[in-house]
Amino acid sequence: MRWISMLCLSLCAMGGAAWAGDAAPLPKLKLEPARVAVAGLSSGAYMATQAQLAYPEVFGAAALVAGGPYGCAGGKLDVALSACMKGTPAPDVPALVARARQRSAAGEIGALSALAHARVYLLHGKDDAVVAPPVAEAAAKFYEQLRDGDAALKGMQVHDDGSRVFAHNLPVVARGDDCDKSVSPYLGRCGFDAAGEIFAQLFGKPPRAVGEAKGELRTFDQNVYRPDGADAFLADEGYIYVPPGCQAGKPCGLLVAFHGCKQNATAVGEAFVKDAGFNRWADAYDVAVLYPQTRASMAPLNPQACWDWWGYSGGDYDGRHGVQLRWLVRAVGALGLPLRR
Repeated sequence: MRWISMLCLSLCAMGGAAWAGDAAPLPKLKLEPARVAVAGLSSGAYMATQAQLAYPEVFGAAALVAGGPYGCAGGKLDVALSACMKGTPAPDVPALVARARQRSAAGEIGALSALAHARVYLLHGKDDAVVAPPVAEAAAKFYEQLRDGDAALKGMQVHDDGSRVFAHNLPVVARGDDCDKSVSPYLGRCGFDAAGEIFAQLFGKPPRAVGEAKGELRTFDQNVYRPDGADAFLADEGYIYVPPGCQAGKPCGLLVAFHGCKQNATAVGEAFVKDAGFNRWADAYDVAVLYPQTRASMAPLNPQACWDWWGYSGGDYDGRHGVQLRWLVRAVGALGLPLRR
């Protein structure tokens, strides 16, 4: 099972007080469509790029930490484990870009023209032994070639941040001896605040100084948002962090933070949703943070609770008809984002 444990890891977390009681539906917020983004670590990074390519009109910004290019696995687990993690063989970026254009033209993913002003931030460590640095570089090349091959996309911003030294984890501002390791809960104390950099890259300069998180972290019932009642292979409960400004009815942005394999709440408790550093930045930016949670399963085979980036949920997993992506859009709509039908 070692290959499964290597398969995925992902991103995002925050701090704040939890609301007591049973999981409720998501709250209604005054969401600003221009400030909706996705981010993730490893399998969560793959999920983030799938969300952006499938629904570019919804997710105008994305941060990929230690993830590879969109469509890399092509629905094949053996490709996911080789080309899309180890880089052997290297991902064929021009072929992946061509395939994305074909799928967009066929309506399987969104209209790529919606990425005209997209922001994409790609962060990966030089010491990552799980997702090889060349795989993460291929993700940057995917976006660059997508942009450079279409004059309508020249406004897309792609920032490849691959010169930092850390292993397969999400760097946090604290310092410690685990920055060069990939150990649970996969938050490396590297002295670098990845959460703060992600917010800056996706949302611009902070409008106010950052402090301790003062908003509220609560659970919500994920089953409410099953698309047409279909099982999306998620846990019963997810998390959402709501900053004070959003609670007060101010216009609010949204960041969807995807955890990775073995990084869901069942595996690491609330370490990811409280300690990754996103919640305090969410307060400064008036951005709510949605932390959806997967579940482990043996049928389909996903014992480490990875997001689906190779096809365990069905052949259309990375397109507009993928069950996890449809669940995501329903959840974002429930938060108050107006969506075209």
